[in-house]
Amino acid sequence: MLKEKAVAWVEGNADTLTSIAQQIWENPEEVLKENFACALQKEYLKKQGFEITTNEKIPTAFVASFGSGKPVLGVLGEYDALKNLSQAVSAERRPIKEGGLGHACGHNLLGTGCLGAAMAVKTLIESGDLKGTIRYYGCPAEELLVGKTLMAQAGMFADIDAALTWHPSSVTMPWAGSLLSLYSAIFTFKGIASHAGSAPHSGRSALDAVELMNVGANYMREHILDQNRIHYIITNGGAEPNTVPAEAAVWYNVRAPKKSIARDTFKWLTEIAHGAAMMTQTKLAEIKIISGCYELLSNQTLIKVIEKNMREVGPPKFNDEDRAFAKQISQAYDKIAKEKGLESNFIPMSFMDSYLHEGIEPPHDCGRSLKASSDVGDVSWIAPLAMFGAAAFPLGTQAHTWQATASTGSGLGFHAMHFASKVLACSLIDMYTDPAILEAAKAEFAKETTGKKYVPVFEENIV
Repeated sequence: MLKEKAVAWVEGNADTLTSIAQQIWENPEEVLKENFACALQKEYLKKQGFEITTNEKIPTAFVASFGSGKPVLGVLGEYDALKNLSQAVSAERRPIKEGGLGHACGHNLLGTGCLGAAMAVKTLIESGDLKGTIRYYGCPAEELLVGKTLMAQAGMFADIDAALTWHPSSVTMPWAGSLLSLYSAIFTFKGIASHAGSAPHSGRSALDAVELMNVGANYMREHILDQNRIHYIITNGGAEPNTVPAEAAVWYNVRAPKKSIARDTFKWLTEIAHGAAMMTQTKLAEIKIISGCYELLSNQTLIKVIEKNMREVGPPKFNDEDRAFAKQISQAYDKIAKEKGLESNFIPMSFMDSYLHEGIEPPHDCGRSLKASSDVGDVSWIAPLAMFGAAAFPLGTQAHTWQATASTGSGLGFHAMHFASKVLACSLIDMYTDPAILEAAKAEFAKETTGKKYVPVFEENIV
């Protein structure tokens, strides 16, 4: 009966949840500047009786709590958007604002779906049907992979017993595998300016150092694990070609299945940077750590709870309009692009001729890592955590594309979000009512972490 009540709450408040997600979609904001989304969710939860806690060092982060005592269970929300991915709800490329922001990862849905689950559980705690504390975490800057890291550093997750979350995807499936750990840093070189035409011999090019560093990094690729990822952009290449650049900078991301491997690769990259400076007689002036995150530690005990509730709730309830839109989006991809989109997300090739996933898949990622990263990984090393994907995009659609932005503002995304709220709420109910679940989850967590203490990247002696 408790789960039925939770599901009924979500269904009865579906329009409210859709409105919140729609407003956030219509007002996309970049990392650490999510003022509209943060205020909207805080105001709503405060009116519903949640106690709101903030941190002045992270203005767009907050914790909303209801209830008292143990267990303390959390759901992790997000609400930041991506640059240059503005898009109308259309199957053709049609930016709402040229060069503008867009919710191409579906964080407007992610956060609001978690908020809905927290609200459904809150009503049961309020009625006396459940005992304990429910928390909704408003987390900024996931796209920079720094929001939850900063929150963890501030101790905002220190006393939770477990946490759950979800993510928009193109297939509805528990995520039993992992995500890649990451180090992100900007390398700044200083040289000597000079006239590039009449006196290049008097200058020392910081851009030369950047380019030689990039060459070295690309040669390093041959000697690292296949699962590792290295990517970069030059953020400062000088002012004009007629002047030898006195300053230049390059921004690197280094990813690996394990944080220890990412750390070793990053250290090698710093050695390459020092070598580039020596070769060009420039100076490596600064290595600025931007962010870093742990690999995702999926708690298999909680994954089983999620999968059970996904099947009990049933798949997202799409309508004919959703199906037609999914077909339009999917047909915009050629066969090779769609196939790659399926393979990279561990989706069976049997789905190749489908447009929209309307079932529930068992995990296909056990023992493997998606080639993406999330600061959710940091929280998974603080307390037991599990997450799942829900089909908010047509099959084969990749996140961080305009097609994803179109989907997250459509019925596709909203119906996936309602499903996610129900699954999260029902899974939380199991965790509140069956102490054996949390005991098993904590025992698994202790075994997997082997007593390793969580250390935020900003407290590491990495450079």
